[in-house]
Amino acid sequence: MTIGRDGSQRQSRNGLSGSGIYHPCMARSLHTPEYDYFRFLLAEERAKKGLTQAEVSSRLGLPQSFVAKYEGGERRLDVVEFVRVCGALGVDPHTMLSRVEERVRQ
Repeated sequence: MTIGRDGSQRQSRNGLSGSGIYHPCMARSLHTPEYDYFRFLLAEERAKKGLTQAEVSSRLGLPQSFVAKYEGGERRLDVVEFVRVCGALGVDPHTMLSRVEERVRQ
């Protein structure tokens, strides 16, 4: 739990708003079906391109474990990392997000 500048308690990482009210949309989504699909798409694109995790990580200038962790669900990607991963895979981030959006809206 953190205390805001105004003295309010905040705990958004587990789905609690600043007022302490639970809201499911605020809960972390590392293991939701939608995030699993997102991870699957990234791994699928890598495989389609015939790339190994080591080759993608080399293109990113990061260790192979970085790719293994986001593909395996141990680590989340932020939006900047996502765009860089898409660049390393040679895919359009907008296309990837559109595919995820279709799944989320179902």
